[in-house]
Amino acid sequence: MRAAQQIMRVFVSRRLPPEGHKILALAENCTVQQWDSDDPVPREELLKGVAGAHGLLCLLSDKIDKEVLDTAGPNLKVISTLSVGFDHLAIEEIRKRGIRVGYTPDVLTEATAELSVALLLATCRRLPEATQEVKNGGWKSWAPMWMCGYGLSNNTVGIIGLGRIGRQPRPERAAEVNAEYVPCEKLTEDSDFVIVSCSLTPETEGLCNKDFFSRMKKTSVFINISRGSAVNQEDLYQALVTGQIAAAGLDVTTPEPLPTNHPLLSLKNCVILPHIGSATYSTRNTMAVLAVNNLLKGLAGAEMPSELKI
Repeated sequence: MRAAQQIMRVFVSRRLPPEGHKILALAENCTVQQWDSDDPVPREELLKGVAGAHGLLCLLSDKIDKEVLDTAGPNLKVISTLSVGFDHLAIEEIRKRGIRVGYTPDVLTEATAELSVALLLATCRRLPEATQEVKNGGWKSWAPMWMCGYGLSNNTVGIIGLGRIGRQPRPERAAEVNAEYVPCEKLTEDSDFVIVSCSLTPETEGLCNKDFFSRMKKTSVFINISRGSAVNQEDLYQALVTGQIAAAGLDVTTPEPLPTNHPLLSLKNCVILPHIGSATYSTRNTMAVLAVNNLLKGLAGAEMPSELKI
């Protein structure tokens, strides 16, 4: 007689998009405990949930550090993160313990590239500011120079970061724009607009600082879809208020969420979004399916659809 398979205990740190939830709900040989909320799991609930778990499905907002790993104990075999980024994971500790890690690259590339285009255009053409003028009565009449912004046509967009997303954000997807798009490893002074989409590494942390902004044109528009810590936000604030650069658009900040009294939020020439690069229904569902399949395959000792090689 075949021995009964071990029942795997799984902790899920957030309410999942529906397509991923369906697959997990049908999984055999698993008992699932979930923090059933759209809000982040409190630290004490995370620690309680992972204790003795064989698998963990987490988000980029969950800090999976040594304390979490110690609390989980030797049962923990797989961590699947619903993200392409993994700087929230204590990779060295995870490697030491032989825990496998799944993540979700590629599937969010198109959505994030589209968002970079939208953010670039919204910032260049001052769309949030213009919308506010309509709402607060600032729209009095048509005037030749009122609400003028910067057009992309016949200008250069420098894209820092040569990965999947960095190769994708081409604004001609959204409109017929005659601009030159130049992937580059570092800032080039010829760029009229700069999009930062590099991975976060020790070399890129704080990359966009006072010196970086001083080499940009005063008419330049800066966009960050990478990680908040790639930018020195104090230096960015000074660059914006002094007119060193024209405007900035951020989909990522440090911290997240950004406090509502943060100085950057007081500036009309700074557009800040709440980290929505991958926020389309289809992308988030696809991410959830991949994250769940990574988890289940890992627990079964099989090849993951997308395993982070650590």
